[in-house]
Amino acid sequence: MTSKLSFWRKYRYQLSGAVLVLPFWFLYQSMTPVFPPAWPAQQVGDFEITPMPLDLEQPYVHHEAYVKDFMLMFNKGKISDIRQGYVNIGPQPVPLGILQQAEDGILHGNRHGQHVHAIAPHTFAATDKMWVTIETWQGQQLTASWELPETLLK
Repeated sequence: MTSKLSFWRKYRYQLSGAVLVLPFWFLYQSMTPVFPPAWPAQQVGDFEITPMPLDLEQPYVHHEAYVKDFMLMFNKGKISDIRQGYVNIGPQPVPLGILQQAEDGILHGNRHGQHVHAIAPHTFAATDKMWVTIETWQGQQLTASWELPETLLK
């Protein structure tokens, strides 16, 4: 019994200090995330889009569907010219009529970047691509694709 008390008495200030410092350490780590590199930019109509995955993990379940998180940066073109935009991962783009029936895959955000929970299969195949489908206010449908990097094909 005295050995436990002596351990506490010996290290109580260090343990108390650690309890006070650790929250700041975790806060610092959460404020400085490390993201994977962005993919090459592509011209899609009037827009130049640079996608960036938020991590290199496989898709996860979100609202009972598998999704993969991305940030899309619009280097050229005005976000306000987009009526609706969707992202899916697969061998081909999902038709706009089917995409409109659900909530997943919708681009949302601001002029600095658009976030998306891209519709994805449970695991990626070598034939899968990331597809961006955009409809402008004039009714023009634009589609572009990016090859998935080897780091995602685990």
